[in-house]
Amino acid sequence: MIPLLVFILADEFWGMKVGLTVAVSIGLVELLITFIREKKLDRFVLLDTLLLVLLSALSYLFENEIFFKVKPAMIDLVLAAVIALSLFTKIDPLGSMTQRFMKGVELNGIQKDLMIKNIRVMFWMVLVHTGLVLWTAFFSSKEVWAFVSSFLLFIMMGVYLGFEVIRHKLKKKNSQVYSDAEEWLPMVDEEGRILGKALRSYCHNGSKTLHPVVHLHVLDGNRSLFLQKRATTKLVQPGKWDTAVGGHPAFGETIEESLKREASEEIGLVDFEAVPALKYHWDTEIESELVYCFVTYRGKPGALSSEEIAEGKFWKVREIEQNLGKGIFTPNFEHEFLLLKRSGLLKAL
Repeated sequence: MIPLLVFILADEFWGMKVGLTVAVSIGLVELLITFIREKKLDRFVLLDTLLLVLLSALSYLFENEIFFKVKPAMIDLVLAAVIALSLFTKIDPLGSMTQRFMKGVELNGIQKDLMIKNIRVMFWMVLVHTGLVLWTAFFSSKEVWAFVSSFLLFIMMGVYLGFEVIRHKLKKKNSQVYSDAEEWLPMVDEEGRILGKALRSYCHNGSKTLHPVVHLHVLDGNRSLFLQKRATTKLVQPGKWDTAVGGHPAFGETIEESLKREASEEIGLVDFEAVPALKYHWDTEIESELVYCFVTYRGKPGALSSEEIAEGKFWKVREIEQNLGKGIFTPNFEHEFLLLKRSGLLKAL
C-alpha cells in the first residue's frame, strides 16, 4: 500500500517521474527491512518489489503511468493463483504457509471447513478486486484508483468478517435460547474421541459435524431380521424400512447406555446381549455419522414407539435381498446389511 500512496502524493507535487522514483525507493526500503527482520527474503515481498521496479521502469520509459497502475492487479492475480492451487488441486501452498505460521496449532474438522469456506470467499473477492483495479487504472481518476488499489480489498474483507461475526453471535444466541429444550450431541473425531458438543439441530443442518450413532440388528432363530418402518413424520427417509434400532447417544452418555435406552424406547427390547459388529463413517446431505453397529440374536421386541415407528416385523434374509435397491429400505440399512453379510455376522441365519 505505502508505495502506491507515496506515488500519488509525489506525483501530485513533482510529477510522474519523481513519483515513480520515490515509490520504487520506498519499495526497496520495505524489502530491506523485511530481510533484516526475517533474516531472509520473503518470496511474496520480493515478487511485489520486482514487479514494482519493472513496471515503474516501463512507465518511466514510455512516459505512461498505466504500467505502474496495473501492478496491484498483477499481485491480485498471483494471490488468486495461490488460493486456487490450494482450493482446486492437491498442491496446497496456503496449507504450508498456515503450518509455518501456526506451529503447534491443530484444527478440528469444523475449523478446517470454516477456513476453507473463508478462503473460497477470499478467492472471489480477490478476483473482483482485480477487475476493479484494472477498471480504475484505465477509466478512473488517480485518486479513485489509489483508493481501490490500497484500501478497498481490506474494506471488503473487513465487511465480510464483520458480517460473519455478527451472524455467528446471532446464531449462538438463538441456539442458547432453545438449548434447554433441545438435545446436545457429542462431537467426535474418526476414532470416536469426543471433541465437544453440539445441538442436535446443528448436527443435522448440513454442517457435517461428525457425531456418534448406535444401530442394533435384532435376529431370531428362523433366518429373520427385525426391521422397523420409519414414521412418515420423520425428517430423514420417512416411510422406509430401517434397522431395528437406531439413535443418537446424548452428550455424556456411553455407547452402551445409549444402545439400551434406544432399544427400550423404540421397540421395547430389554435384557438383551449385544455383540459389537461394525464401526464406520456414514455421510448424507444433512449429516455425518460415526455408526456403532451391534447385533443381538434371538431378540424379542415388545411395544413399538408410536411416534417414530409406523410398524415393525421380521423379514427373511431372502426377502431383504430380493428387495434391495427398490427404494423399500433406507440406503443406510442396505449398506449396513451388505457389510454384515460380508463379515459373516449373519451366518447364524
